[in-house]
Amino acid sequence: MQVSNIISAIWANRLNFFGAFFIVFTVLYTVLYVVDWLPETPATESAVTAVAESEIVDPAVVETNTITKTTAKEMVESQVTIADQPISVYIERLDKTIDVLNPASQTIADLDQALLSGVVRHPNSATPNTDGTVLILGHSSYLPNVFNRNFQAFNGIQNLEWGDTITLTSDTHVYTYRVERVYEARASEVTVPIKGDEKLLTLATCDSFGSTDDRHIVEAKQISVEKL
Repeated sequence: MQVSNIISAIWANRLNFFGAFFIVFTVLYTVLYVVDWLPETPATESAVTAVAESEIVDPAVVETNTITKTTAKEMVESQVTIADQPISVYIERLDKTIDVLNPASQTIADLDQALLSGVVRHPNSATPNTDGTVLILGHSSYLPNVFNRNFQAFNGIQNLEWGDTITLTSDTHVYTYRVERVYEARASEVTVPIKGDEKLLTLATCDSFGSTDDRHIVEAKQISVEKL
């Protein structure tokens, strides 16, 4: 009976009651919001997935960043950089420095064209900082007059002897090799192993890529590396 009387009284003054309720609710909500006591809406499955994926770290990226930030300097100072291509060769006994080209093309026409501007590192051969053989070919000619000095780039390499030094220079390093063997052979008889677990250098004379003329071959072994 008392409950029904209370309900009747509230209904009779419903406008005042709901107004007071709204004011109290608003004040209470504001207080809870200010002190950060309001409950947060749970994340949906898609939202959780997105957050989880954003926090996944790619091991490859971590490894790359680690090398870049912590060991790149050590790598350069200790040895060499990747694909450190030679830009010149110096033959001490002949006191001769020759430009080295590194063409990407393997066609005979492109390689022959490159020989007009210097000697050529064969694109399939190693670079000085990697295991294997750096194969460099160059013209030799004993005609009294040539219009291009690169036709005589490797003149005299047949006179090198064991212990002579040859230096390859890149943009960042100087590689020194000791001559191990000098000989002459037909082009068809010359086989240069490109791969291996040593750092080697082979110089060879050639009139043209693909020719069968006799060639002078110099084989050398890397003995030191110096950072520029």
